[in-house]
Amino acid sequence: MMIKNNSRYALSVSLVVMLMAFSCKDKELNLVQVERVNVNYTQSDEDFPNPERGFYRYSETHSSDYSVLNEAELKSYRVPQTVQSANYQVSSTLVFRYYILDNVVNTAISANFLTNLKKDFDAARAAGVKLIPRFVYTATAKPGNCPEGFICPEYGDAPKAIILSHIAQLKPLLRDNADVIACVQLGFIGTWGEQYYSDFFGDASLNGSQGKLTDNNWKDRIEVIKAMLDAVPSDRMVQLRYPQLKQRYLYGVNSLLTSAPLTESGAFNETEIARLGYHNDCFMASVNDFGTYEDYGNSASPRASNGTVLTALKDYFKADSKFVVVGGETCSDDFSPSNDCEPAGKIQAEFADLHYSFINAHYNTAVNNDWQDGGCMDNIKRNLGYRFVLQSAVLPDNVVRGTDLSFTLNIKNVGYASPYNKRPAKLILRHTETGELKTFELVTDVRKWYSGDHKIVETIKIPGDFPTGDYELLLHLPDAYASIATRPEFSIRFANNDVWEATTGYNKLNHSLKVN
Repeated sequence: MMIKNNSRYALSVSLVVMLMAFSCKDKELNLVQVERVNVNYTQSDEDFPNPERGFYRYSETHSSDYSVLNEAELKSYRVPQTVQSANYQVSSTLVFRYYILDNVVNTAISANFLTNLKKDFDAARAAGVKLIPRFVYTATAKPGNCPEGFICPEYGDAPKAIILSHIAQLKPLLRDNADVIACVQLGFIGTWGEQYYSDFFGDASLNGSQGKLTDNNWKDRIEVIKAMLDAVPSDRMVQLRYPQLKQRYLYGVNSLLTSAPLTESGAFNETEIARLGYHNDCFMASVNDFGTYEDYGNSASPRASNGTVLTALKDYFKADSKFVVVGGETCSDDFSPSNDCEPAGKIQAEFADLHYSFINAHYNTAVNNDWQDGGCMDNIKRNLGYRFVLQSAVLPDNVVRGTDLSFTLNIKNVGYASPYNKRPAKLILRHTETGELKTFELVTDVRKWYSGDHKIVETIKIPGDFPTGDYELLLHLPDAYASIATRPEFSIRFANNDVWEATTGYNKLNHSLKVN
């Protein structure tokens, strides 16, 4: 009887203990579900450098007289500086680089040039900036007795066979250094690499005998684009000068001006349509940006420039540009007041409608100076590309090991565009005593944080063996390349007060939770 009674007693005690354990577990789970806090954040108006966006600094070098980029100078661009002939200051994380292949129009690129190109990439990496390369054969207008006067043939670019061989030579370096390449501009064809004044690919200017491009001209250009897409790593975009060039590449030499633009379902997947962006080198310089929105014809149809053409190509550009990289420069102040600040002009609206990520800090300063004088330069500096603002968050106070941690971030992109290169988003838990970091990659794609409001709802699994204790919550948007992923200069900073950690590149969510 004593044994039997003891067994009953032991069983009763076990049941009580089990019930208490389940009760405690329920309470812990309820803490995770119920005890959440709303955290609000304050927006900052500070102009600060962020990767792959903003005003870029201009640089050029020649294959006949190569001058290697200087690390210290590149690093200094990250601090606000006054640009020559400008009344404004800019801080920059992008450097546009003309590589003028002036002495190799009929021969191979030299080994010395390739060695120096590698040094340029190394300097950019060390300085915390990225390059926008454009390879050309001439960047000089030769005036003379011709219809256009200020620029006459021969222009000085190279034939297709030479271009294709040069692209093949550059391919290994472009692939090996993609981490510090923001994007690559097509270049090669024509003066300035703008695919217009060309000795070998059709001359659509008044200097040309036909005044349009033939089917063969288009096919030759398409072949060069294809070679560039192959040479540049698939996670990097190639910028074209004209929207019709993208249409003809994708849909053929007879493509319509109303051809379908890129949509989100086809974006950011490394296909050809998703990798072709734009550089408009005469942004807001005339009604059609000096031929940017123009039909250059083909063998069966004439060249056309009218309101219908302008509307069709600009509508295509507006829709397509939401998902690809867009940048360039202004080239004339003659389109004032349209290219001035609002309300007299519409420059900020154009930047937003066409999703600009970067613009030249140096050219045309007459136009850029007007933005400073008109009072909209500060907005433009802040809003080129992306600008993420943490508005609020719903975050847990507690979480139990082996369970889910769910949270909500309310973010607004007040910039003109979203990031164009792939970039992870990570939630980091940092132990308040030991400093140990636990990192969780999120599902969200920051390239789809378009202009406007975004509600990011995510759930991560806390492992059963996760160390207990108190943890700070941090948000990290590092570069996708491991070579620079830990560098704060290449991480995205949110436009908030008391959030950025300059030494780590993390954005503090200003909240801690307890892991039980």
